[in-house]
Amino acid sequence: MEQLCEIDQPREIDQYKNNRYVGRNRRLMHEWSAIDQRFRNDPDITYIIRKRNPDNLPVQYEIVFKVKSFCNIQEPDANGLCLPVCADVFRMHITIPNNYPAVDSKLEFKFITRDEQGNEIPHPWHPNIRFFGDFAGRVCLNTPACGTFTDLAWYVDRVMSYLRYEKYHALNTPPFPEDNKVAEWILEQAEPNGWIEKLRNEN
Repeated sequence: MEQLCEIDQPREIDQYKNNRYVGRNRRLMHEWSAIDQRFRNDPDITYIIRKRNPDNLPVQYEIVFKVKSFCNIQEPDANGLCLPVCADVFRMHITIPNNYPAVDSKLEFKFITRDEQGNEIPHPWHPNIRFFGDFAGRVCLNTPACGTFTDLAWYVDRVMSYLRYEKYHALNTPPFPEDNKVAEWILEQAEPNGWIEKLRNEN
């Protein structure tokens, strides 16, 4: 019996594409379609639907990034240098609020810092992602390019550019770093010692 290749296999999203949605559900369907189209064949980024609304449309995603990036730093050596520690898998939740896409309704982007059993897991060490405190894992995506018509796939691509250190803001100037300790390490150690450039080259 002839087997279908993976690209021809029926997918769950196909059950919903021809439905007529209005209002918020129309936007949720648009987001799902954009994410699926962009990442279904991407070897470095996959998505999992974690929560749905009563109409079975996604309202929370888990994005799995397969990329080498900083996840911590070592204790200072004899020269005071804190070498970077790396991981190669990171998991982020995107939570869509009830009144999205209203202007005052902010999406939540947060890296998972503990697994289902409560054990700590690696999360990014990046000046625009909170590492310490109660809001650990929170991603800062404040940029003029963002707006109510920006789809989730664009944000996911931008976060990947964070993890690859293609984009970061460590200076104490607007829009300001999300984590000042990480930003200080970037400016004082990572940049002068070429660790960021090395990470980029390894990706």
